[in-house]
Amino acid sequence: MIKKILITLVVTSILVLGANFITKPTDTRGVIQFASWGSKSEVDIIKPILKEFERENPTIKIDFMHIPQNYFQKIHLLFASNTAPDVIFINNHYLPIYANAGLLEPLQADNNFYEKSLEALSWRNTLYAVPRDISNLVIFYNRDILRKNGINSPNDNWTMEEFLNIAQTVTHDGIFGISFEEDALFYLPYLMSFGGGILSDDLSRLIIDEQPSQNAIKFYADLRKKYHVAPLKSESASATMAQMFLQQKLAMHLSGRWLVPKYREEADFDWDVAPFPKGEKGSIVPLDASGWAIAKSSKNKIMARKLVDFLASKTNSQKFAQSGLIVPARKDVAESIYFLDNQKPRNARVFLTTIETSKSTPVSIDYKEILDNLKGKFEKIFN
Repeated sequence: MIKKILITLVVTSILVLGANFITKPTDTRGVIQFASWGSKSEVDIIKPILKEFERENPTIKIDFMHIPQNYFQKIHLLFASNTAPDVIFINNHYLPIYANAGLLEPLQADNNFYEKSLEALSWRNTLYAVPRDISNLVIFYNRDILRKNGINSPNDNWTMEEFLNIAQTVTHDGIFGISFEEDALFYLPYLMSFGGGILSDDLSRLIIDEQPSQNAIKFYADLRKKYHVAPLKSESASATMAQMFLQQKLAMHLSGRWLVPKYREEADFDWDVAPFPKGEKGSIVPLDASGWAIAKSSKNKIMARKLVDFLASKTNSQKFAQSGLIVPARKDVAESIYFLDNQKPRNARVFLTTIETSKSTPVSIDYKEILDNLKGKFEKIFN
């Protein structure tokens, strides 16, 4: 009996040891969770970069959290439940909320970045995200439409009066001179170039009701209501301004670099970009930025910083720039062939010269609430 029990124990031990022997080893790498929004084209750039990081850092595994919709709503919930990702892709419109609440790690960046991109991603003179890109606005224009109407391409010093004259000249036969969008982003260039804005630079007061801002709002609304050079809601129907531009129903479109890949692929006419026209205070457009932040709650801050530095490196910035999707925040990439390539727009340098005259958007912790309140007010004015 005892002999039988011993044999059973030996057999069982061998089976257990065998099972342990064939079990795959546990993944002992440190995990960094990284959250980002982005279209498929952006994700197609990001994923190989993250794989390369893992190859170069075999002790680190990246858990990539792609949130294509309602991004900041979900980030809010993750912070509220103490499960925030280690590294968070963020923009200057939401950064103040998290920085003011003490949820982000203070960071440093070298002088390879445009000063205004660092300014945009700072709160109370402290940097909280290393920049990836700068976002500003330019005028996309259909050169074919302008030529048919005997108009030369806009120059870098054109005025608001010249801009309006061109818009009036080309508006006929179902074609409108200029785009019109009711989001604050698209009327801010008018406000700033007239000497106004929404918030004062020191964030102490609303300046939207001051005279320069009111003059700019009137001018912008008049593009639709008085001059009829911009489409009414009923005239654009369900089409976006980008779609109208591609359909050659718009001669000029105020927008950003994010449309370049789409226009390169789909536009079957000659197009280029020009700076926003000069108002009373010059050509001033809002400058926004996006970059990589580290959660204060991260338990892997050293590894997280390693990832941020890798993402923000010159080599990887070149990969983002090559897509045509962004204006790089790194000066050494922005001034390279990776951004100033031979593709359209031929006048790509306008995105860089616009940085010099642009102004970081003054953003407070309640900026979204301010914009929501303005939306209803201006909807009536614009329509």
